[in-house]
Amino acid sequence: MIDPSAPDFWSGLFQVLLVGTGQTLYMVGVSLLITVVVGLPLGIVLVGTEAGGLFESPFGSRKLGRAINRILEFIVNLGRSVPFIILMVALIPFTRLVVGTFIGPTAAIVPLAVVAIPFFARMVEIAIKEVDTGLIEAAESLGATRWQIVAKVLVPEALSPMILGLSTTVTSIINFSAMVGTVAGGGLGDVAVRYGYQRYSTIHMVAVIIVIFAIVMVLQGLATLLARRFAHKSRPARAEKVLPALRDGVLTGA
Repeated sequence: MIDPSAPDFWSGLFQVLLVGTGQTLYMVGVSLLITVVVGLPLGIVLVGTEAGGLFESPFGSRKLGRAINRILEFIVNLGRSVPFIILMVALIPFTRLVVGTFIGPTAAIVPLAVVAIPFFARMVEIAIKEVDTGLIEAAESLGATRWQIVAKVLVPEALSPMILGLSTTVTSIINFSAMVGTVAGGGLGDVAVRYGYQRYSTIHMVAVIIVIFAIVMVLQGLATLLARRFAHKSRPARAEKVLPALRDGVLTGA
């Protein structure tokens, strides 16, 4: 049991929280990067391979597009339905293969990324489906290629809701990173378990909750500001901004 009246208690508390916060930010940051790099194209392909989508017939085969869509749909649904604690244990052999160990903050990145990618991919899918179909039709009438439509219409127009979806994903990753701490994954969850639970320190437990809450609030606030920054106010304004840029891109082949 920890004695709060000990001379070095508060300095020790600060040091433990500093290390735990650094490990949590490291796990969340790398996991988030992997999530965006993999989840963004996954969500785009998931929407594009639906009936009537931009990629419904890859290589001229509708059957291939339908198969890709069903496989990705299955992967996304599977990743979102399996409880994280079970997924984390099931991924231990894969984590050991990739990282060389299944203990520590670096090893925790693997299950965190795996659980976040399907979640963010679904967020991307929802955001892209909200894009005005009139803009897509106008882009097609200008002779834009499918990838030009993705890069200059779909992604920019869906950027605001995608940022909000990303903030929700970050919050989930932070929550899951605390769970990783229960199995020697490091971070603030490890501090809460080793000091707050096992050594009966309420102060450590409360401090961890406050730090996690502060991190979530800061990230959520930044995401809200960015989402407002990239939000489009009206359809005419969107068309006035997007179509000239797209027309220039088509003419230059960009």
